[in-house]
Amino acid sequence: MVDVGALVERRVREPDSVAKAASGRRRRPLVEESGRLMIIAVDHPARGALRVGDRPMAMADRGDMLDRVLEALGRPGVDGVLATPDVVDDLLLLGALDDKVVVGSMNRGGLAGASFEIDDRFTGFDVGGIERYGLDGGKMLLRIDPDDDATPRLLESAASAVGELAARRSMAMLEPFMMCRADGRLATDLAPDSMIRALCVASALGTTSAYTWLKVPVVEEMERVMAASTLPALILGGDVGGDPYATYARWAEALALPTVRGLVVGRSLLYPRDDDVAGAVDAAVGLL
Repeated sequence: MVDVGALVERRVREPDSVAKAASGRRRRPLVEESGRLMIIAVDHPARGALRVGDRPMAMADRGDMLDRVLEALGRPGVDGVLATPDVVDDLLLLGALDDKVVVGSMNRGGLAGASFEIDDRFTGFDVGGIERYGLDGGKMLLRIDPDDDATPRLLESAASAVGELAARRSMAMLEPFMMCRADGRLATDLAPDSMIRALCVASALGTTSAYTWLKVPVVEEMERVMAASTLPALILGGDVGGDPYATYARWAEALALPTVRGLVVGRSLLYPRDDDVAGAVDAAVGLL
């Protein structure tokens, strides 16, 4: 188990140790011989999104969360992690990121449930920080609401970051959604035609798409949706819900499509209903 006290003590006494750990981290290629990726996502808390299934505060205990992440990262076939700066710093101090792909989460300002949720400002990693810390790329949530004036600013910010990351030969991972309003609240539109539009917009952002990857949920008519782009894509796992085997079957079908090159899964593997993190991760890795 993570010794939270020791971790905090090191942060207090040796704040420079984070940068030292980052500079000394053993790096690996983004993709290896298989050409596929299995990434554990741990950037939900930065948006205030702590719920997993019927547990509203599941991700609120940082020590418990780190224990689960360490267990997941230690399983065979797991390539790396997608996380915000605070979590990356913890994992660096714990020595858990050698030979792992590390993707920094960038825009977390659209807090879950807030009136300004669509305004996904860049409050996490920026391109300079990703470069300084030797990370392998940056991930951006791209929520497109045609009825909200905040959307053009987000598109412009994401396009700029895509270009800057490409100039450094770093992955830009875009997670696009068309948005709508339901009872006054922001909601994702997962209809196939809406996802196709979102993928088309995301694919064209920036001065080049050479280093852009897409992060896409499994929706209906997945073959038609994924035909909208030639960019490599990772499947967004989301919440498994009541029947994990049905979810895994849908992931497996999506993984058979030519542009789909892996999985980015967080809560459903870190907080499975039976709390068997290793079993859930191994089942997901088996799909690859």
